[in-house]
Amino acid sequence: MNGLVDQVRAGLYTVWNRRWIALGVAWLVCLAGWLAVAAIPNKYESHARIFVRIDDVLSDQIGLGADRHRDIDRVRETLTSAVNLEKVVRATRLGEKVTGEKQMEAAVASLANSIRVTNSQENLFEIAATSGSGSYSDAENAKLAQDIAQKMIDIFREENLSGGRGEMSDTLAFMDQQLSDRQKDLEAAEQKREQFEAKNAGMLPGTGTVSARIEGTRAELRGVESDLLAAQSALASINGQMAGTPPTITVPGSGGARGALAQAQGDLAAMHARGLTDSHPDVIALKAQIAQLSRAAANDHGAGGTPNPAYASLQSIKADRQASIVALQSRKSGLEADIAQLTTQQYGEPAVAAEAARINRDYDVLKEQYDKLLRDREALRLRGQVENEHNAVKFEVIDPPTTPREPAAPNRPLLLAGVLVAGLAAGAGVAFGLGQIRGTFATTADLERAIGLPVLGAVTLALTQTALAEQRRQRKWFGGGLAGLVVVLLALLALEFVKRQLVA
Repeated sequence: MNGLVDQVRAGLYTVWNRRWIALGVAWLVCLAGWLAVAAIPNKYESHARIFVRIDDVLSDQIGLGADRHRDIDRVRETLTSAVNLEKVVRATRLGEKVTGEKQMEAAVASLANSIRVTNSQENLFEIAATSGSGSYSDAENAKLAQDIAQKMIDIFREENLSGGRGEMSDTLAFMDQQLSDRQKDLEAAEQKREQFEAKNAGMLPGTGTVSARIEGTRAELRGVESDLLAAQSALASINGQMAGTPPTITVPGSGGARGALAQAQGDLAAMHARGLTDSHPDVIALKAQIAQLSRAAANDHGAGGTPNPAYASLQSIKADRQASIVALQSRKSGLEADIAQLTTQQYGEPAVAAEAARINRDYDVLKEQYDKLLRDREALRLRGQVENEHNAVKFEVIDPPTTPREPAAPNRPLLLAGVLVAGLAAGAGVAFGLGQIRGTFATTADLERAIGLPVLGAVTLALTQTALAEQRRQRKWFGGGLAGLVVVLLALLALEFVKRQLVA
């Protein structure tokens, strides 16, 4: 511990022994530092706060609430874009000396570093604008910072009102163009599908496929064959009836065997109509009589008769049955030819079905895209009407751009005091360094360590009265030099506060 104290005392002695060098270095460092601090221009910062209300009921009902949050984020990000900053430059004093594109780019880049937009709360935005140009006075920089903040507020409002409407109009125009293009593509696909269906009407998938038509034709052919068999059976029955029916009959009461035969046959038909069977005695007797009359009528060549109406009716029915048979046979031949033709077409059905599926798939995709674009366009149009007639975003300036009273940077009083501390430290450091270079020993302990031999004693300095008076005078001058640094610091601080009062 004693060694440390000795080292500190030795260091202080070294510095004190070269105090005039330390004082001169301190003055040089302080003057240079104070001049550098004085050359730093003051930066004035203007603040403004804006409240953005987005809790509109109608906008939430149609789905604009979530989009508004994204719109605010977008405005906050694009607010400091090059285009908007160029508007600020042209609208303020920053654009007075801008004559070319390169100067404008430099001004925009410098302005981007001096503007800060923050979202402290959900609906509260803060805009901070800083101005610290060395070509303007403090009052002009303060006014310029306020103008920049005010212009940023105006741009914020324009971006959300007119800018939003303009963007909505551009979006609707783009959607209309896309709808027109999709409609043309859809009409072309629909026309292509109709042409394909017309060309391959009998081979397309569905109930009308070739396989389905073959099955339907075969079922119809089976029905026609069944009807043909029934018609042929009916014709055979008619032929049998005609074989047992005489073409002519003898009218009763006209006399002769033929008339009697016709009368007997009529009676037999009446008995059969009443339900009498062939084993009935009356029927047996009448049949015997008819046999005798038939032989008599065969021998009676001179007798005549009238056309039998039953025979004529049977002839008409026979002609109808024959016509039905001919029609059914013709229909059967046509169906058999259709089956043969459809069987030939059946081999090309898979390729046609695949092509039809591809055409329908393309058409369905285009139709789905068109319907989706149409729904989106109508939704955007509704949103645009709400924005135009009932704007959901409401702006309210909570704090207008402030007029800076004090510079935001630099902290000049702190820098001035720091320069004084740095100057004193530099002077002491130089003095201590020179002491170490000169190779002198401040204490006997340092000498013992250096030479490795014991030191028996040290001779103190004895001063005369004249030397003491001179020493006291030098101390006063040294103290005055240190006091001069403090006085200069106080003067600079006073000047700084006076300048601030003038700006205020």
